[in-house]
Amino acid sequence: MSPAVVVDENVVTIVGIRFRPAGRIYYFDPQGTLYTTGQYVIVETVRGVEAGRVVIAPKKVAEKELSDPLKPVLRLASEDELRLMLSFKSKEKDALAQCAHQVTQHQLPMKLVEAEYTFDGSRLTFYFTADERVDFRALVRDLAATFRTRIELRQIGARDQAKLQGGVGICGKTLCCSSWITDFGVVSIKMAKEQDLPLNPAKISGVCGRLLCCLSYENDTYVQARQTMPPVGSYLDTPGGQGRVVSHNVPKSSVEVLLESGEIIQWPVEQQETRTAPGACGSCGAKGGGCGSCGARSGGGGCGSCASGGACSCSSGAKTDNGEGSRGCGSCAIKQKAMKQRSTS
Repeated sequence: MSPAVVVDENVVTIVGIRFRPAGRIYYFDPQGTLYTTGQYVIVETVRGVEAGRVVIAPKKVAEKELSDPLKPVLRLASEDELRLMLSFKSKEKDALAQCAHQVTQHQLPMKLVEAEYTFDGSRLTFYFTADERVDFRALVRDLAATFRTRIELRQIGARDQAKLQGGVGICGKTLCCSSWITDFGVVSIKMAKEQDLPLNPAKISGVCGRLLCCLSYENDTYVQARQTMPPVGSYLDTPGGQGRVVSHNVPKSSVEVLLESGEIIQWPVEQQETRTAPGACGSCGAKGGGCGSCGARSGGGGCGSCASGGACSCSSGAKTDNGEGSRGCGSCAIKQKAMKQRSTS
């Protein structure tokens, strides 16, 4: 038998660069230079040369973990380049106002969100939202003549708009998308149902008008917790009597139990003792006169293990613990005194 051959994975060195606050992190090739977090570097991207901030110091990763070929980090940004970048940043609000005036003149159905210069002013990008596609070719020509630089217009969605503009959520804190979320995950109405939240759009929607991103934060915890709780409709024994589970309370790790008296109590999951519905099979919980799984009849006075009435099908012919009769249950040793009294009366 030939020994297993261990193949070494190709390892590459990467550095993480971010171009916007709370923006996506892109990986680049540091080309042997050691950069520290917080430094601004000049990198080559698919859109041209840009300046970004180092957020992940150079480290080694497996090449198979990278989805795209690495672009190089050209150099560390100089002080002159940083001052130039700040000067163009100060002109962005004025550029946005001028562009809004041009949009009004062209009568285009679009809402401007933000203007962004590159570090050297070689490109000016305008972000906007619109309900449909917009023909802005004439607008781009006028903007290029006004600003004397390359112009780009990008249509974005409602969530991207909230990320760019920022704000405060219904929780009173800064929006997650503008403070730390890098990529938007999938959020569905099923997550709100899983957490028993009111299906009111005003309460489960963010400032962007879409479902709250935080619905996904605790969803896995709720799903796992419900798997350990008694299902809704099952019966529990409580100090106040037997009751039926009507709902779950995951944060308190308890269930709401409806007692026979009509009172609803909170019962901790750790103290649960689940029972099936009255008149059901003791083994599988099937209701009615017969069990479709084990074939036992749920007649009165039957076996507590198989719920059979009269003769026990699980151990036919076994004697009871006191030797009386030949029709006792060998599993639970139920005495059949009641049956004898009926036969003699």
